[in-house]
Amino acid sequence: MIQETCTRIEQLEDYWTSEIRVRHARRNKIREIDELLNQFEMLNLADEQTIPAELCFRVAGFLRVEGHPLAQRSPDTVAIPDWMEALYDVQDGLMIRFPDDID
Repeated sequence: MIQETCTRIEQLEDYWTSEIRVRHARRNKIREIDELLNQFEMLNLADEQTIPAELCFRVAGFLRVEGHPLAQRSPDTVAIPDWMEALYDVQDGLMIRFPDDID
């Protein structure tokens, strides 16, 4: 009986450790998306048409890792609103859904 309890506690501990890692990874991705979106918004507010190379490289790499189809296009052909829409797509997929959410 005690061994079964210990085994169950270890299983639950492993589960929650894994769950915390997943939540932290999701939260970090959402933070990165927010930062990228903020940078694009600043460019929009400044009526800037040229995207800095570092930002372009960063967002293209992020979207490639996330498997978004926009990452397959040449970065210099993608407009700011398209980058932002792709980031919102990825962000939407990272949001936690609850059973009572209405689509």
